[in-house]
Amino acid sequence: MGTYGMMHMGYFKLSRLGRREHLALVAFSALFTANIAVSNLSLATVSVPFYQTMRMLCPMFTILIYRSWYGRIYSYMTYLSLAPLIIGAAMTTAGEMTFTDAGFLLTISGVVLAAVKTVVTNRFMTGSLALPPVEFLMRMSPLAALQALACATATGEVGAFRELVNSGQVSVPTSIASLTGNGFLAFLLNISSFNTNKLAGALTMTVCGNLKQCLTVLIGIFLFNVSVDLLNGAGMAVTMIGAGIYSKAELDNKRERLEAQYTPVEQESR
Repeated sequence: MGTYGMMHMGYFKLSRLGRREHLALVAFSALFTANIAVSNLSLATVSVPFYQTMRMLCPMFTILIYRSWYGRIYSYMTYLSLAPLIIGAAMTTAGEMTFTDAGFLLTISGVVLAAVKTVVTNRFMTGSLALPPVEFLMRMSPLAALQALACATATGEVGAFRELVNSGQVSVPTSIASLTGNGFLAFLLNISSFNTNKLAGALTMTVCGNLKQCLTVLIGIFLFNVSVDLLNGAGMAVTMIGAGIYSKAELDNKRERLEAQYTPVEQESR
């Protein structure tokens, strides 16, 4: 609804897509839904620290996808920066590591799906389609919502919610207000995420995901008096160092690409 309103306010115009492009959007929405479903399933079979630690591997899988599928090569410093980013973020979220065999496979699958989703999102907005982020979100969201509703119905979640409403354990106005607020926050998050992905790239998005873990802990310290031990504090510092190295490497790479594109023209003397 938010993106539809932005379209009518003139923020963007719909692109003309063919059958192939529409099928690609349907496939991507299925990937989006599968990523959410697998991640939620894995959380029920592994501990939160283990889940968060495995999610730190997203940058590594993103690089593997780009190298194997698109043949992209990164600088030595970019590879070097991933070590403190992954290790530091894992130290920040360190805790009791418990998991089942199925949970381990689901978590790894969720990490791979998250990396694929981030890369494909970037390709939709920067490749041959070059869809504006808001239009891409408007076209994909209804499809993903219908698929998620179908999954919730198939697993009995919709029926269970209906029973809670009928028994009076859940208030309908409160539920509507909660869903509206959650939807508004999701709208803002997706607008920001899609625009950042288009401008900064998929790898930077996954790196920021690792950095987010540290910021979450820092916010918890100041707002909720969350206590952290030496390992968690050192992990935040290591992650920040890795983020600094990565930023420096990306800026250097961008400058080198710009210099390579600029070739001075020599003028003959008369």
